[in-house]
Amino acid sequence: MSAEISVVIPTLNAEGTLPACLNSLMEGLTTGLIRELIVSDGGSDDATVMMADDVGARIVSGPASRGGQLRRGCADAQGKMLLILHADTVLEPGWSRVVRDYLDLETGPAYFRLRFRATGLMPMLVAGWANLRSGLFGLPYGDQGLLVTRADYDRAGGFPDQPLMEDVALIRALDRSVTGLPAFAHTGAERYQRAGWLRRGARNIWTLTRYLAGADPERLAQAYRR
Repeated sequence: MSAEISVVIPTLNAEGTLPACLNSLMEGLTTGLIRELIVSDGGSDDATVMMADDVGARIVSGPASRGGQLRRGCADAQGKMLLILHADTVLEPGWSRVVRDYLDLETGPAYFRLRFRATGLMPMLVAGWANLRSGLFGLPYGDQGLLVTRADYDRAGGFPDQPLMEDVALIRALDRSVTGLPAFAHTGAERYQRAGWLRRGARNIWTLTRYLAGADPERLAQAYRR
């Protein structure tokens, strides 16, 4: 398989997490799996854009809104496949072989299994729930990464320009089931550690429930940030 994957990463003042994310992608470049890297920035005033430019990423700039940033980044992508990642997501070593093996057989949308960069029972339980939710209901979140063909992405209408639940909106618009890949995406645990694992987990479930019930994403985002 030739390099047909465009990686799209939304950023906003991500200098603390972006280097590890980019470093984990290097194996995809050296094995010829990744065609290009696009960083869609929402107005960072730290070293984020410089870091992305240093590794040869194409920079797309615009207003800060994760859905809007992802929409702009994907619009600029040239690959037949899109791999959407958050800036604090680190793919485990060997992920490129797993993706290549999958794409040799399938073209349906896929995601990675979640792990937190934290130890203890609560990180395991919260990640376990996320993986269970993804498998049972086909609703992975953006911090698990999403691999999707350009054709499927366009047919679904792309990411909506909204600040929250843009990942769920796209997944629900796809007309194909999503597959969990046998590889892990490691994401930061700082927000859970600040708010408390149970409190943050309960807030996420409540936010998802309200969104699925039709709540406005802008109002949800305001409440989520409080």
